[in-house]
Amino acid sequence: MRALWSLNPYFLRYPWHLLGGVVFVIASAVFSVYPAIYIRQAFDTVSEALRLQSDSGALLRALLGYSALILLLSALRGAFTFLMRQTLIVMSRHIEYELKNDIYRHYQDLDQTFYRRNATGDLMNRISEDVSRVRMYLGPGVMYTINTAFSTGLTLVFMFQVDPKLSWITLAPMPVLVWAIYRVSTLINQRSHAVQEQQSAISTLAQETFSGIRVLKVYGLEAEQTDRYAASSEKSYQLNRDLYRVNALFAPLMMLLVGLSTVLTVWIGGEGVIEGRLSPGVIAEFVYYVGLLTWPIASIGWVMSLIQRAEASMERINDFMDVVPAVQQPNSAHQAQVQGAWTFENVSYTYPDSGIQALRDVSFTVNPGETVVVVGRTGSGKSSLVGLMNRLMDPSQGRVLLDGVDLRTWDLQALRASIGTVPQDPFLFSDSVADNIAFGSLNAERSDVERQAELADVADDIRGFPQGFDTVVGERGVTLSGGQKQRVSIARALMKQPQVLLFDDALSAVDTETEVTILSNLKARLEGLTAVLITQRLSCVHLADRIIVLEDGRVAQQGSHSELVAQPGVYAELYALQSQQIS
Repeated sequence: MRALWSLNPYFLRYPWHLLGGVVFVIASAVFSVYPAIYIRQAFDTVSEALRLQSDSGALLRALLGYSALILLLSALRGAFTFLMRQTLIVMSRHIEYELKNDIYRHYQDLDQTFYRRNATGDLMNRISEDVSRVRMYLGPGVMYTINTAFSTGLTLVFMFQVDPKLSWITLAPMPVLVWAIYRVSTLINQRSHAVQEQQSAISTLAQETFSGIRVLKVYGLEAEQTDRYAASSEKSYQLNRDLYRVNALFAPLMMLLVGLSTVLTVWIGGEGVIEGRLSPGVIAEFVYYVGLLTWPIASIGWVMSLIQRAEASMERINDFMDVVPAVQQPNSAHQAQVQGAWTFENVSYTYPDSGIQALRDVSFTVNPGETVVVVGRTGSGKSSLVGLMNRLMDPSQGRVLLDGVDLRTWDLQALRASIGTVPQDPFLFSDSVADNIAFGSLNAERSDVERQAELADVADDIRGFPQGFDTVVGERGVTLSGGQKQRVSIARALMKQPQVLLFDDALSAVDTETEVTILSNLKARLEGLTAVLITQRLSCVHLADRIIVLEDGRVAQQGSHSELVAQPGVYAELYALQSQQIS
């Protein structure tokens, strides 16, 4: 139950729903028990009338009166049961809504390392299937627990007031029923947990298949991947089959033990009537009590199963909710107009999930309004600079300063709103092209969207689409080419009108002619902006006020193009190699 304690604050948000639900449960339990008294009296009245040969009209009037009372009590019970569900079940839906939002919000706060370690399908399963199981505890679990306590307690009081001996005999099979249902529920919990784990595996496999469908088709591995999915589905089928075999025991077991209680009631009660110790109505009353106790007692095992399943799911949820984001919003966050002065002071960074050291003792400055090009071979640590400047991660050692202020003290929203980033692997949402360009720019005008598309040299391509800027791209922009996605991503970054512009090898998927056009457009756009252009290709060096060369995570060289070409080193080698390839 320890994992479920974390839900207590959610209950406290809805005190009136909880208290009202308890009141309605008690009222429903009261009105469910009282009809038994009138059933007994009705049977005794009929028995007495038959014995005395009483007037049939008087008997009919008495039976109609008892019927009216029983119907009234049943109607009141139904009304309070409805109100009970409208408070406790509605409360559980509210908590489910808040829990999903809290999980989603926490997911967004977590850093990139977390997402490298966890599969997308598993993340989705925890926010959907696991939360649904927790809701079953919050609603039906809580409701039936309270209902069982009051209904069972009230019924037992009424039974023992009538005849203790018959009560003990009638209740004899009930502990066996509780134990049997508990055992069945435990098996159900164990097997349903295995089913849940397998469902996460299937979701992850499906998500990876759909995301990597191009790769599958290129390698001709559709059949092999289908076999993998079939094998995973077969395992899920077997686990579900084992689960529902156990589930199939539930109803027959309950009916058997309830039937045994009914037989004992009629048998022992009949002997009491023959002895003159009981009236015939008592038998009918106790049969009613057996039926009344059946579900509350049977629900004990079911509710225990709900609690166990909810606890297992809440443990899975808490595993993620307890993860502390590596990048956190400072308490007294610094907010100011960004000028664009960057300073790296002896910065080193090691990826925690792989242990790879991407940067080693890196130090350099970028002045406001300066355009700096960062070059280097693959794996030299270029992209890690972008992650640090966006504060998607913090340095393992050293400091990154913006306008003389440590980046860790800046307000995250203010910081990232001032930076326009074009990632190496552009991501587009399943939305229109215009909305993708305007993403992050509230109330953007269509004319502004088209203007930025022109600067990114993608406007003509977009106008050639069937619905122009209103064309909806596929998931992750799959309907666009790699170059089109990169250019739309460039337009999106420019749309923010940022004070700082970061390009992480953003032109790798476009041809040389398009690259020249984009860079020419950017040359005028970059005036007054602080820009850091990270690239392996040296076609953009004419934009640079300064070039920084990285090698094995260290700053190997700095200077202008003419200075770096003239001295032996990494830059001269890269430039010579690319010049030969062009020629």
